[in-house]
Amino acid sequence: MKTILVVDDEVKILQLARDYLEHAGCIVLTAETGKAALAVARAEKPNLIVLDLGLPDMDGLDVTRALRKESNVPIIMLTARGEESDKLVGLELGADDYLTKPFSPKELIARIRAVLRRAEATPVTEELIRIGQITLDVPRMRVTLDDHLIELTPTEFELLAALARQPGRIFTRSQLLDAVHGVAFESYERAIDAHIKNIRRKLEPDPREPRYILTVYGVGYKFADE
Repeated sequence: MKTILVVDDEVKILQLARDYLEHAGCIVLTAETGKAALAVARAEKPNLIVLDLGLPDMDGLDVTRALRKESNVPIIMLTARGEESDKLVGLELGADDYLTKPFSPKELIARIRAVLRRAEATPVTEELIRIGQITLDVPRMRVTLDDHLIELTPTEFELLAALARQPGRIFTRSQLLDAVHGVAFESYERAIDAHIKNIRRKLEPDPREPRYILTVYGVGYKFADE
């Protein structure tokens, strides 16, 4: 049974999410402020956090930033904001997915299940991907560069693994969305750009001059076939 922390200052949304998630067999924790969310997350170690960006005491992006300093717990952002930049910043900070208000509770459940599947996916066979100084231990979702562990979120790891399995192959953003989510949704392909930017920040010696994840302008991305 999975524990889900739902963070929102709207009581109706908390209750709606609780009802649907408990019906789906989850244990539900709630918080109405960013500070409370951080306290609950640290104490209870939930399996996933649903996080509203518009909180009364601290911005949801600041909560995401604080969580990512100490945990790779999957995060799904809730936002009423129409600004695409907010979503991109959230994804760059390490959120795994986003949902715009108003949302369907069934869609929220589907997104939660998809993100948890990525976080818990265990291949039947051992799989190690080695390219240059990079090693991906797929069953354990571990990445090392020159024997140094690189901390990636589940979504970032799946993206990197999809690229690294086929060095030199050019992936469109739509193909990468499909690889990560199982099915491309909302055609929100710029989310891929945000995740790639975050992976480069963690992996590349110089993110401005990437060595491993290369941009193919007008098409998408590829992993360097060194």
